[in-house]
Amino acid sequence: MPSRMRVEIGEQPDALRRTFDALLPQVGELEALGRATGQVLFIARGSSDNAAVYGQYLCSVHAGRLATLASPSLATVYGADLDLHGVLAVAVSQSGATEEIVRTLEWARRCGARTVAVTNAPGSPLAGLADIALITRAGRELAVPATKTYTTQLAAMAVLALSLRRRPTADPVGPDALGDLDPAEALAGVPDAVGAMVEVAPAAEALAGRLTGAETLVVSGRGFAYSTALELALKLKETCYVTAVGLSYADLVHGPIAIVDAATPALLVAAADGPMLPEMTGLARRAAAAGAPVYGIGGDHEFAAACRSALPGPSLPEHLAPFALVVPGQLLAEALARAKGLDPDQPRGLAKVTQTDA
Repeated sequence: MPSRMRVEIGEQPDALRRTFDALLPQVGELEALGRATGQVLFIARGSSDNAAVYGQYLCSVHAGRLATLASPSLATVYGADLDLHGVLAVAVSQSGATEEIVRTLEWARRCGARTVAVTNAPGSPLAGLADIALITRAGRELAVPATKTYTTQLAAMAVLALSLRRRPTADPVGPDALGDLDPAEALAGVPDAVGAMVEVAPAAEALAGRLTGAETLVVSGRGFAYSTALELALKLKETCYVTAVGLSYADLVHGPIAIVDAATPALLVAAADGPMLPEMTGLARRAAAAGAPVYGIGGDHEFAAACRSALPGPSLPEHLAPFALVVPGQLLAEALARAKGLDPDQPRGLAKVTQTDA
């Protein structure tokens, strides 16, 4: 029987369709909330934090909003007194029940922020606390590692960013990369692209066989793909007990690249287009020259040629590629766990809802 994780990876296209159908009608109220705010503050942990990194890039690059990641301990431990008027605080939690995230959103509201919750649980404390709740439609997720709950959180990030776009009044500097399409049209191709990536399971299985002896692995991406690199590193740590280090391209080349060698493979993630692709191709060549086994996800033919082997990626534009880029990595993590004799559904020491603070 396939693992629960493998089944839930395959459920992602339908989960995304349900989530887009549910969230796109909320664009109007999100736009209204956005008019009362300028900056965006994301509050999250774990996989939800990686989804927030994607939201940070989307809101900053394509919605014209300064977006940052919160440090929840500012609220839960230090009780910092900040002025958050004009800030949109977006809390992201699969369960909506992680006390640290709920408390941090409460703190943000007390400090003057307007609030949005992104959760898969409509009756959760987080959903009840926010001005607007974006309820994803992933359905019940039985495996501990997040797959469909993660990609549906990306869907919420995309709907949020589309809603917060500032419309140029005259002489825009450049084209709106999210397009002038209706939001539903802009996102229409995402579920099918994710479904196509599920078909790379045999190639992911083969790559897993080559990585069973790896104890340390570097996972890197840049720009929009950075969120994917972080999420895949987390999945490899959770399911395979591999020391997987998730780094941006820039952070990697500023020192940690010294650990990449014949015993430390590099897994590089890149969209099929965009300004970051040449740099990721150059990174693949540099790591290979250092003697490291280099494996890729996505990119173009030149990127794949620089890698020892590469799993195919989607043809989605750079800003939407993370939806589908993560799928080959999810399949790889699930297959590698099984190849090592581990249960990908129940990683040791983990539960579905993580309570960070005592």
